[in-house]
Amino acid sequence: MTFNRRALLASLAIPTLAIPALARAQTPVPPWTRDAYIAAMRESGRPTDISEASFQAIQARKPAAMRRIQDYLARRFPEADPAVLRAFAEVPREYFHYMYEGPRAAAGDAYEAEAKPWAVGFGSALSDYLGQAYMTQVCAPQPDHVVLEIGTGSGFQSALLSRIVAKQYSIEIIEPLGRGVAPIFRPLGYTNVETRVGDGFFGWPEVAGGFDTIIVTCAAQYVPPALVAQLKPGGRLVIPIGQPFRRGQFLYVYTKDADGRLRSRKDVGVYFIPMTGTMMRTPRPAGVEGPPPAPVPAPAAPAG
Repeated sequence: MTFNRRALLASLAIPTLAIPALARAQTPVPPWTRDAYIAAMRESGRPTDISEASFQAIQARKPAAMRRIQDYLARRFPEADPAVLRAFAEVPREYFHYMYEGPRAAAGDAYEAEAKPWAVGFGSALSDYLGQAYMTQVCAPQPDHVVLEIGTGSGFQSALLSRIVAKQYSIEIIEPLGRGVAPIFRPLGYTNVETRVGDGFFGWPEVAGGFDTIIVTCAAQYVPPALVAQLKPGGRLVIPIGQPFRRGQFLYVYTKDADGRLRSRKDVGVYFIPMTGTMMRTPRPAGVEGPPPAPVPAPAAPAG
């Protein structure tokens, strides 16, 4: 059976007119084959091999995973955003299933029937695909947006957003993971992604004009002031807030008024690995956005 991303897009029957103009104008996606996967892995500095049969088995699972994503989003929003679905259809998730602490490719784990997080090494994880679909749609990405992600991890979330927005930035605090993930975007043609190793608590102040959206993919104990400062008027900050390695975390959506005032909305319960670095060493300053610490149940396995 021959499988490529064009065929998957056709099978989803996503109305073309519903896709933002920039997304429709992107360079056509080349067929995703075993040879293309192996070449991209080699170019990204992660050489591996896989049989044709194993590669095709992965591709055969993707349409069912796409239907789960579409159904999941349709239950939680008025409708599933076609641009988000198209990004998921285009980005080959198996390329991001990789254990950097080892190292070892794990493409065969992609598109599991029961969505769950997967370890990528150094205490980080590739989040489950339903949760990533939800957070991507909560970001409300648009073709002209400039987006900052705090916590690059596997790189999959940045890759998704890069298929929708104009420019995607991402910061990873874990140095060996950040260095390992940095080269993986260009082999796929994702040239609008820029990453660096650093403490996401301070954001990326060198980006002129700030960000339309900031998405944090680790649990903060409060909203870092620098992220608020770097959010454009009318911008959106999507951030999990709660205590490290404990239940009781919630996703918060902050929007910034034209006068700089923040408005917040408490969203769904989540469970992310913690934001480390300065966040762990600095108590919440007076007047900084974020709920007060609350008693929570005993720790469980992280599921970022």
